[in-house]
Amino acid sequence: MKSPSLRLSLFLVFPLLSVAFVAAAQAAWPEFRGPGRDGLVAEASLPTKWSESENVAWKAAIHGHGWSTPAILDGQVWLTTATDDGHRMSALCLDEKTGEVLLDRVLITCDNPEPLANPVNSYASSSPVIEKGRVYLHYGSYGTFCLDTKTFEVLWQRRDLTASHWRGPASSLLLWKDRLILTLEGADQQYHVALDKQSGKTLWRRDRSTKFDDVDPKNGRPANSGDMRKSFSTPIIIEVDGSTQMISSGAKACWAYDPETGEELWSVHYPTHSPSSRPVYSKELGLIFINTGLGKAEVWAVRADADARGAIDDTHVVWKQLKRTPKRSSPVLVGDLLFWANDGVATCVDARTGEPHWQERAGAEYSASLLSDGKNVYFFDEEGLCTVVKAAPTFEVVAENHLDEGCMASPAVSEGDLFVRTRSHLYRIGK
Repeated sequence: MKSPSLRLSLFLVFPLLSVAFVAAAQAAWPEFRGPGRDGLVAEASLPTKWSESENVAWKAAIHGHGWSTPAILDGQVWLTTATDDGHRMSALCLDEKTGEVLLDRVLITCDNPEPLANPVNSYASSSPVIEKGRVYLHYGSYGTFCLDTKTFEVLWQRRDLTASHWRGPASSLLLWKDRLILTLEGADQQYHVALDKQSGKTLWRRDRSTKFDDVDPKNGRPANSGDMRKSFSTPIIIEVDGSTQMISSGAKACWAYDPETGEELWSVHYPTHSPSSRPVYSKELGLIFINTGLGKAEVWAVRADADARGAIDDTHVVWKQLKRTPKRSSPVLVGDLLFWANDGVATCVDARTGEPHWQERAGAEYSASLLSDGKNVYFFDEEGLCTVVKAAPTFEVVAENHLDEGCMASPAVSEGDLFVRTRSHLYRIGK
């Protein structure tokens, strides 16, 4: 029989162990934009100063091109990459502590890949998703793979999910419960498909019901560029008063679906196309923040509603903001402050109203999504500059840091360190 003092000690220790376990679990970066799918880091303070010769734990050369975010778990860092011409698409696994390459394997060879015709995309822009024992890698219609993270064995693959990507694939994977959800947005078809994560078998498919106005009545084909039907965004999952909804931005509209069945729930409609930003959700404010894409793109705040059905443009759009809205990068929300970047300008607005607190020059063009540890916001531009700014309603630069090459990929975080992918290397910045 345990003594009262021992029982008391265990009672006090077990909660501490639980907290430590949660902290360790949060240290991983399992997918694009992290554990919360929002670019927020629930850890200690991140590094604020670095250079090619300062605070770099390791730097590893990455062959080919790919703008995917690293997926990090259990000491492994996974990336996708591809040759410029798209003839070979590969998976890379690096040791998190040392940067040593543990796996470098070509998963796809393709003699005639669809031309990208897009200087800001690659054949490996879709980010992996990782969980205990498995990693999932996606290259759009070219293929989706599940690998064992210990043996590196391919457990299953799908090469039959087609779409004419037009400007290349970029939407990343979404892992939810027992299913892996893919977003395939092409000039010819636009749909989501949920796969059983164990077997890769299709559980449901949902085509977007967007009514495009660019169809030639003579032949039924798009009269305009395929860009008008494109999207590069990745969905999020939200919980609203007991309702689980998958929020997905597409060309001409943002949709909410039931991730269990693929049922279409509600939509908001806009005239623009090619959104890339991942939506952001604030449970505290009850608002979903979406980017409508290219061509007079706007950021919209949409009221989350468990009972919303059909088109809710006139009833649930709380505010719209046009000025300096992002072309590609995703915003980050810190409390009631929403930050975004575009055209070399960093912006902070009141998330409740959309009214700007500040807009300031901060670097060049932005593709990488924003990151914050709650204290600072990190703006990684395409020319190698990261501007660290206070997460505050007044503009204050904490630091400006330079690497040799710019960032198209969004950064990742693990164990309080930054994992930054430039055009040619992966850096671990910190301890």
